[in-house]
Amino acid sequence: MAEAAEGKKGGVLQGRYEMGRVLGHGNFGRVHVARDLRTGQSVAVKVVAKEKVVRAGMVEQIKREIAVMKRVSHPNIVQLHEVMATRSKIYLALELVRGGELFARIVRSGRVKEDVARLYFRQLISAVDFCHARGVYHRDLKPENLLLDEAGNLKVVDFGLSALADHARADGLLHTLCGTPGYAAPEVLRDKGYDGAKADLWSCGVILYVLLAGSLPFADDNIVTMYKKVQRGDYRCPPWLSTDARRLIPKLLDPNPATRITVAQLVETPWFKKTSIARPVSMEPPVDPVRAKEAVDKDEPETLNAFHLISLSEGFDLSPLFEGRSATGRREGGMLFATREPARGVVSRLEEVAARGGGRMTVTKSSAGGVRLEGAGRGGPKGRLAVAAEIFSVAPSVLVVDVKKDGGDTLEYRSFCSEELRPALQDIVWAADPPASVAVAVAV
Repeated sequence: MAEAAEGKKGGVLQGRYEMGRVLGHGNFGRVHVARDLRTGQSVAVKVVAKEKVVRAGMVEQIKREIAVMKRVSHPNIVQLHEVMATRSKIYLALELVRGGELFARIVRSGRVKEDVARLYFRQLISAVDFCHARGVYHRDLKPENLLLDEAGNLKVVDFGLSALADHARADGLLHTLCGTPGYAAPEVLRDKGYDGAKADLWSCGVILYVLLAGSLPFADDNIVTMYKKVQRGDYRCPPWLSTDARRLIPKLLDPNPATRITVAQLVETPWFKKTSIARPVSMEPPVDPVRAKEAVDKDEPETLNAFHLISLSEGFDLSPLFEGRSATGRREGGMLFATREPARGVVSRLEEVAARGGGRMTVTKSSAGGVRLEGAGRGGPKGRLAVAAEIFSVAPSVLVVDVKKDGGDTLEYRSFCSEELRPALQDIVWAADPPASVAVAVAV
């Protein structure tokens, strides 16, 4: 019983961490915000269920992730403070990064200015180069695995697919086929062995392209066609890129790893060395998760302040946000809309969606005024589909509902939103102009 209490809100983990609300869920457990009783510092505690890890055959992967994170301590890498374990669970006390994913910023605002992209990219390269110098190769670099802190600084996370230099075979190359389609290097896809450092640098090149263009360089609905484009280096730089950026990207996205630019060469390029003026800032304002109210327990949505509303609504034009986003910045697959339906009614609709198909999805209350829907079964290669719906109050009779992917495959998520969620919620979407009182509150 004591062990169970340690993993729940209000419990104290091994006398060191006071557990707070759940921040998110993964394939093998959940992540809590917690308070270090020794220092008063807020941290993130990742709770991993040993039985699930063993059942999935991922024991070595978890061990490797912990070993790697102990080896890399860098300002732009999420810090592992401590590892604890009980008979059934592993607890990782991690640096709490409150600014959200870089991916969320790109989806919300589209491409970023070159000065801002340069600062993010420099921090990414600094972290990646630090890892490579210590024989660590991430192998799954993408915007979803890059977080932003309150000051807008980039933090690399998720070393679950990482490899160490001593994992190379006799030919000196790594041979595990891994990574995310769209970001994996062509030599990884060829499955004939690859240099981990050069493969990571290719992924960095894709990330830079996404930052500057707001879309993937090799995007295609047909994954085989996309892989062929990757192998050929078949992409186009958008016309708004600067000359220096247009010269750098082909050096990073060189399909031949033997001639691909190295970090030493990269840091000497004009684009990389150029003095930046802009300063990246997190799209989400700082929030103290420890003090965040548990509105769901009272069936009340969390109150949305003006800064949240501006970042979510893009000027109150909420109706276009209910539809998909293109590469220029519109949301892809997710949903963000205003409604006059009470919070209970919204939650009831979501529960009805989850109950369809013989209850193939489970529903749990979230700590942000909404619910979380998670698919049953083992799911695909990226785990079970999970969808988080948060409900915010912006006026006495107006709510904003923000639906996001919380796990699983992105394509499956987009299909679920377009084919099931959107039709089920369409009639409660409020398309009228916002009341004057809301606009005044934002103006203040």
